[in-house]
Amino acid sequence: MERAKTTISSLRGKKAKGEKITMLTAYDFSTASMIDAVGVDTILVGDSLGMVVLGYDSTVPVTMDEMLHHAKAVMRGVKFSFVIGDMPFMSYNVSREEAIRNAGRFIKEAGCDAVKLEGGTEMAATVKAVVDAGIPVCGHIGLTPQTATKLGGFRLQGKDEKTARALVQSARDLDEAGAFMLVLEMVPESIAAEITKAVSMPTIGIGAGPGCDGQVLVTNDLLGLYEKFVPKFVKQYLKLAPMIKEALSAYVSDVQAGTFPGPEHTFKG
Repeated sequence: MERAKTTISSLRGKKAKGEKITMLTAYDFSTASMIDAVGVDTILVGDSLGMVVLGYDSTVPVTMDEMLHHAKAVMRGVKFSFVIGDMPFMSYNVSREEAIRNAGRFIKEAGCDAVKLEGGTEMAATVKAVVDAGIPVCGHIGLTPQTATKLGGFRLQGKDEKTARALVQSARDLDEAGAFMLVLEMVPESIAAEITKAVSMPTIGIGAGPGCDGQVLVTNDLLGLYEKFVPKFVKQYLKLAPMIKEALSAYVSDVQAGTFPGPEHTFKG
């Protein structure tokens, strides 16, 4: 039987049955095609592309146009995975009307299935407005990279009772606002597990332990393509960067030595 397209209903069904949900990031056609082909449930076109693709020092400079450009490329490579477009900094913070307009661009122009935006209780009304406009929203709490400076940097969130309770309340508020899924980033595993039980929507962990309904990693981290920094929560399944540099170096040597192109790479008249 042919694999079915992942939907919000099927994701909720996985939570209900205790089946783990898989999510990875993609920013281009080729990577998205491979991720889709191996059966990953959801693809996030993350604003992490600012760092791992565009070379920015953070996600903050990423623009809507940059996000839409990459989201369109990803959508061309996907048949079955559920694709979420990551709303960049200040694309949803100014007003609910602007949030709806920009979220709508991910759906209308790029063809994404949903959007993701950062923030807890303070963003619940915005999430509700976007959902009420007919656009599915994935929430994101814990470490929120777009506002990491306000949180004291890239560090574990919810370590004390007060901030832990605030995270649980944020999750409840986003659930009530109509979010269909929630990313929990760098949250103690006990709090992540508590949140997972407290909300109806599936939770996706990144540095939040095994108690979440699913997991997400930045694909460039998983493959060892991004060498600047490897977070503690990343499992590197490959270290491609050294292998790629070795191959590139071999190509340079072959061209300089005149051994490439060889007879097998050359057309005869």
